[in-house]
Amino acid sequence: MIPSIKDPGNNTRGLLAYLYGPGRNDEHLDPHIVASFSPLGLRDPGRDPHATLTQLARILDEPVNLRNSGFGKKVTDHVWHCPVRAAKTDRYLSDAEWGEIARRIVHAAGIAPDRDPHGCRWIAVRHADDHIHILATTVRHDGRRPKRHNSGKNAQAEARLIEKELGLHQVQPGDGTGERRPTQAEMHKAERLGWQQTSRAWLQDRIRDAIPHATNVEELFAYLQADGVEVKPRRLPSGDLQGYSVGRPGDLNAKGEQIYIPGGKIAPDLSLPRLQTLLAVTAPEEHPTARRNRPSSSWQRTTDALDHAHQHLTDDAAGGGDGDGSLAQAQITALGDIINATAQTVPTELRAELRAATRAFARAQRSQIRADHQAAADLRRAARDIIHAGDGPDGNALTVMIAALVWAAILTSRWHQARGHQQQAHAAQQAVQHLQATYDHAAADQLAALAHRQPKPEVANTLAGDIRSAVPDHAARILADPNWPALATVLADAKALGHQPRQLLQEAATRRELTTARMPAKVLLGRIQHTSRNPNHNPAAEAARLRSPVAKPLGQQPTLTDTTTTPRPPAGTPPRHTR
Repeated sequence: MIPSIKDPGNNTRGLLAYLYGPGRNDEHLDPHIVASFSPLGLRDPGRDPHATLTQLARILDEPVNLRNSGFGKKVTDHVWHCPVRAAKTDRYLSDAEWGEIARRIVHAAGIAPDRDPHGCRWIAVRHADDHIHILATTVRHDGRRPKRHNSGKNAQAEARLIEKELGLHQVQPGDGTGERRPTQAEMHKAERLGWQQTSRAWLQDRIRDAIPHATNVEELFAYLQADGVEVKPRRLPSGDLQGYSVGRPGDLNAKGEQIYIPGGKIAPDLSLPRLQTLLAVTAPEEHPTARRNRPSSSWQRTTDALDHAHQHLTDDAAGGGDGDGSLAQAQITALGDIINATAQTVPTELRAELRAATRAFARAQRSQIRADHQAAADLRRAARDIIHAGDGPDGNALTVMIAALVWAAILTSRWHQARGHQQQAHAAQQAVQHLQATYDHAAADQLAALAHRQPKPEVANTLAGDIRSAVPDHAARILADPNWPALATVLADAKALGHQPRQLLQEAATRRELTTARMPAKVLLGRIQHTSRNPNHNPAAEAARLRSPVAKPLGQQPTLTDTTTTPRPPAGTPPRHTR
C-alpha cells in the first residue's frame, strides 16, 4: 500500500472536479466520500444530487478563508493531496476499510491527529476499487498550520502497519534513496505523445548509458548532447559547474518551452556532485589501444575483475569486509555500469533482457552507504574497456562473463539483505532473473554443441567420479542436470590441455556455491570455462594447450552463435538505441 503525497496546490475546487470527474480515460467510477473530518458526515456530490462541488470546496476552505480574511501573510498552496493505492494482488477493500485507512494516514501525516478537535478539514474520495484520494486544506480550526515534518515518512510507516493488520501485500521499506515514481500527469503525457517511457525514465536511461563512455562530467554532457538529449549546465561566475538539468526533445510546457529536469530529481545518484565523484575514478590508466593489445580480451579481464568483486561481496556479507560497507557499495555501483556497458555491446537479440537488468539493478546501486568509488576503479575501467573495445565478444567469453554477472547480482542481493536494504535486495533479485534469461539465450547454441560431442561413456564415468569426489554434496544434482553432457565435454577438453578436472571442480564450487543454483552443471561449466581459458591461472596448462595440434589461440574458440555483433560507433559517439 503506497501513500503518495503530492506537491501542494491552491485550488480545492479544481482538485474536487478531477476526483469527481470521469478521469482522463474514463477510469473514475462511482466517486464518493468514504471518510471525512466531520463526525456527522458531509453532503456527498457523488451520491447526493443536490450537493455541489462548489459547496464542498467552500466547507473545506472555510478555515483557510477565515485566516486569510485577517491581517498578515496570506496562506497559499493550502491543498494537501495524498492518493493511497493498494497492490494489484491485494483483496477487495470495503468503503469502511478504506475510510479507516484514510483516518490513520491523516493522523500519521499530522494533518488531523486523533482526538484533536482543531485538526485540518479533509475528505477521502474513492472512485476505483484499488485506491482512494485524500484531500485536505492545511489550516487548522485554530488558525495554525499543521506540523507536517516527516509527514511522508510517517505515512509510509503507518501504511506498513496497515498492511500487516489487514493481511495485504507487504511493501519493502525504503531508505530515501529511491527515485520518484512517475506521476499520473507524466504517464498520461507519455501516452498522449506515443512515448513508451516517461521523460524522467527516458532521461535516466540516457544518463546511465553515457556514464561508461565518460571520464568527467564535461565528456558526459557532450555524449548526452550527441545522443539527442537537451543539456542545460548551471555555472558559477567563475565558470565552474554548479548543477545541470536535462530535457527530452519534444517535452514542452504549455508555453511551448523545453522542460528541463535537474539530474538529482531524475535519480539521487545522478546529481552533479555524485557524478563528479563517480567519474573521478573512471579515467583510464593507459591508452585504450594498449589495453586492446594485451593477450586477454576486455571481456576476460572484466570477468577477472568480477571475480574479485565476488570475493569482496561474499566476505562483506559474512561480516569480514570493510565494516561500513563503503567498499562493497562501490563494487555494486560499478557492477551496474558493467551490466549497462554489456547491454550496449552485445548482439541485438540479447539487448532487451540486459536493458531490463540494467534498469532493475539501478535501484540496487543506491543505498544510504556512501560508496568509496576508488575501491572499484578496476571494475569502472572494465566497463569503459567494454565500451571502447575494438572487438566484439570473443568466443565463449561473453557467456562466461554473463554467468559472472549473474553470480555478482546474487551476491549483491544477499549483501543488501544482510544490511537490511529490502528494496535494493529485491531489485538485485529482479536483475538476476533478467541476467539468467540472457545467459540461457546466449549459451543455448554452445551448450548444444558441447553436448553433441560429449566424451565416450568410459571417459564420462571417470569424470563423474571426479564430480562425486570434488563436490559430493551436489554430485547427484549435477549428474542429473540436463547440462551434464556439456560439462563433461568441457572437463574433458580442460584435461586434454593439462588441467586437473577435480581441482577445477573444487575451485569452481568454492567461487560459486551450488545450493541455490538452478542448474549446477551449467554454473560449474561457466566457471571452469573461465578458469581453463585464463592463461594466468595455470601456465603449464597453457603451454600444453599451445602445443596441442588442435589447439586454437585464445579468442578463437568456437563462437556461441552464428550472429555477429552490431557495428559500434567510434569511441565517444553514442550508440544507436534499440529500445
